[in-house]
Amino acid sequence: MTTPDSEATPSTTSAPLASFLGGWARAQARHAAAPGPASVVSEESDAPTIPSAASADSSGAGLSDQEIIEDHVIESADPRDFADDAGPQYEDEDFDEDASDPAGADTTAATAPVSPPDANEQTGFLDAEDPAPLPNPKPTAVAPSPAEASSDTDGSTGAAAAANPEADLPPLESFTDRFADRELTWLDFNQRVLEQAEDQDLQLLERAWFTAIFSSNLDEFYMVRVAGLMRRIKAGITPVRASGLDAHQVVAAITERTKELMARQAALFQEDIRPKLAEHNIEILTWEQLDPEQAEKITRYFRHQIFPVLTPLAVDPSHPFPYISGLSLNLAVLLRNPRSGKEHFARVKVPQSLPRLITVPGRELDPKNKQAGTAFIPIEIVIAQHLDHLFPGMDILEHHLFRVTRNENLEVEEDDAENLLTAMEKELERRRFGASVRLEVEDTISPFVRRYLVRALSLRDDDVFELPAPLDLTSLNELHDLDIPELKYPRFVPVTAAGLAPQESSTPGDIFAAMREHDVLLHHPYDSFSTSVQEFVSQAAADPKVLAIKQTLYRTSGDSPIVDALIEAAEAGKQVVAIVEIKARFDEENNISWARKLERAGVHVVYGMVGLKTHCKLLLVVRQESDGLRRYCHVGTGNYHPKTARGYEDLGLLTCDRDVAQDLTALFNQLSGYAPRARFRRLLVAPRTVRDGLIERIEREIANKRAGKPAWIRIKVNSIIDEACIDALYRASRAGVDVDIVVRGICGLRAGVPGLSENIRVRSILGRYLEHSRIYAFCNDGETDLFIGSADLMHRNLDRRVEALVRITDPVMIGQLEWLVTHAASDAVSSWWLEPDGTWTRHTHDAEGNRLEDIQTTLMTWARSRLRGGH
Repeated sequence: MTTPDSEATPSTTSAPLASFLGGWARAQARHAAAPGPASVVSEESDAPTIPSAASADSSGAGLSDQEIIEDHVIESADPRDFADDAGPQYEDEDFDEDASDPAGADTTAATAPVSPPDANEQTGFLDAEDPAPLPNPKPTAVAPSPAEASSDTDGSTGAAAAANPEADLPPLESFTDRFADRELTWLDFNQRVLEQAEDQDLQLLERAWFTAIFSSNLDEFYMVRVAGLMRRIKAGITPVRASGLDAHQVVAAITERTKELMARQAALFQEDIRPKLAEHNIEILTWEQLDPEQAEKITRYFRHQIFPVLTPLAVDPSHPFPYISGLSLNLAVLLRNPRSGKEHFARVKVPQSLPRLITVPGRELDPKNKQAGTAFIPIEIVIAQHLDHLFPGMDILEHHLFRVTRNENLEVEEDDAENLLTAMEKELERRRFGASVRLEVEDTISPFVRRYLVRALSLRDDDVFELPAPLDLTSLNELHDLDIPELKYPRFVPVTAAGLAPQESSTPGDIFAAMREHDVLLHHPYDSFSTSVQEFVSQAAADPKVLAIKQTLYRTSGDSPIVDALIEAAEAGKQVVAIVEIKARFDEENNISWARKLERAGVHVVYGMVGLKTHCKLLLVVRQESDGLRRYCHVGTGNYHPKTARGYEDLGLLTCDRDVAQDLTALFNQLSGYAPRARFRRLLVAPRTVRDGLIERIEREIANKRAGKPAWIRIKVNSIIDEACIDALYRASRAGVDVDIVVRGICGLRAGVPGLSENIRVRSILGRYLEHSRIYAFCNDGETDLFIGSADLMHRNLDRRVEALVRITDPVMIGQLEWLVTHAASDAVSSWWLEPDGTWTRHTHDAEGNRLEDIQTTLMTWARSRLRGGH
């Protein structure tokens, strides 16, 4: 809650060289002379010659240490060394991660069918030799769910390929509007969040919470996505995107749509949520609504707790317009000197280190009588009421609240970074000083002050959003923290996963023994993270038979039990490797902090790879047992973050399977060292084989459908925007393959369009938990081929991140996961439906008026009631 003043003068951090990609150092010379962006340098030409000890001694005689060092070039790994030079490269609209990438360019020409490479040539990440192969053995039959039965018995098995359903269709490329714009479809997603807040059937404090989430989402969208578009416009880089729009058109559409949504949110709060809160005696008051005693006590609070923190900043020839930190609340004050009659402008920053909502004295929440409610007054109202304390002797003519959003995307030139960690720390200091991209002001602001702020912040009039007070409704999170159970979701306590323990117990079971007996499928937050993944790491750290622990960490917290367990393991003498991604957006500073904490404890910390974010969720434990070494694995879809695990829906696989263990060993060796020829058996690994592996399976479904065999595709992801994958799904639909997609956020695909996607059904589910898992399932002629993992169908996941999908082989797990996607996409579940015109329609009741099933409630009910004795 408390944050340092972001206006403090940044000081350069001189951090010692701790660890840089396993000890790699910078080397630019070879890259400048590289023959092509996708070329893979051979071992003969690429490897530096290492002289023998004798030759080194003789050749180094008489040379200084610096001359000896400069005689050898220790080269850093480069994504181009590992790029797939056998297929097309897909330009990325996600330019927020690479300022040099010409993102947003039209990629439709590169979306022709991708021919799967030969089995001996299709290689994994870092030039691995073979991906997870297409499954051959037929798993044990699983009884299909009713939804599956209805979809699989529609005559597909009996129909022969006598007629080609695609014969009379127009060419795929003729549908020039087949890709929705990435930014505009994100706004569709945030509108769905707002519609959650508008849901009258939802508990009141949860509605306030979704209102806050809408604001928080929009802040990040402007800080990264809109800021990137504005940067490109300023640089004159405005190519036509896959959606057919250029940056100018997209920004104009974003501005218009955002103003509509923010006005809708403001009206929702003022006319609906705020009055209903008052009905429950939860009030947000103005100064005029305080009684004299309350006003006196708050004035005393101001003098003792607020006034000493404030710093009024005047603006005149000797005081230039001050820097306004991003997302901070500020008061623009217009003053007049009564002696000279001159008018002056000043700015007062609302301190972020103090609560936004101040509890009104005498209206505190009584734990014994919560129905009596509570009352708050925003801190900016208190400051505004006491401006005479800050400007004694001056006349206060007017004051207005405003808020600035800045470009806070990081731009680290990794190829030119001597130390990636130090470069990231310096860039974090610069983040606070990015260009302004949005100005929010109260709708009572005077035209003069509005124009003054626009000019001072170098913005356009279109970048100004006039809204009723209070600004920044993320403050409603403070209301959601109130302990009033009847106004919130019913309490749910996650249970121990089936297969880990015969029953709930205060004493955790032996995770290693359970994993030796059978694989375990985890479904968080219904299955407890603390009694599964967290306990797995804790037991590994404490077990004297464990020799090594290797883990990827994308987002976690410094006080996490996971971090503490890794430190305990390292201090106990175990080999501990943490692949830390310090480029995880808006968690960079936290990750740097606890990464250094790990290093001080003796953990081998590897800061990802140059040019690639390490986003895969992997954990490998090596244990000495009576019959030799055994490797225990976890592959997940979510971060190793105990706090977010309680609010994110994710999947995980605990297994001792030898193929998975071999795959994880190879992948960890690639991430921490040099292993360009690794083999993968059950994994698909980006940036090399995830896109091609998935498209190959889509093409297989198309071939099966044409041959009269059963064929379907079921996908659950956070986002889908990759044009190559979307076109492959269009081809499947045109061939008659039924495609079900459950997507939470961005969706660049159009569903139900005649001649293009009649057989594609797209649903979106938002609820109590953030849907975060990724599932890819393919009929495969009745031998279901199913993967779970960390990768969405986005350019950044498929091209610029290390991602891993693991193939599920257990038939019971396959049945459970297949049902999860099929049922989520069915008409029986409350969800949003993507319509052919690109709009989303919410469906909460059936034709008879009965409320549709909330799938998250169903899964919570099952978690509470299921028998936890078996697998």
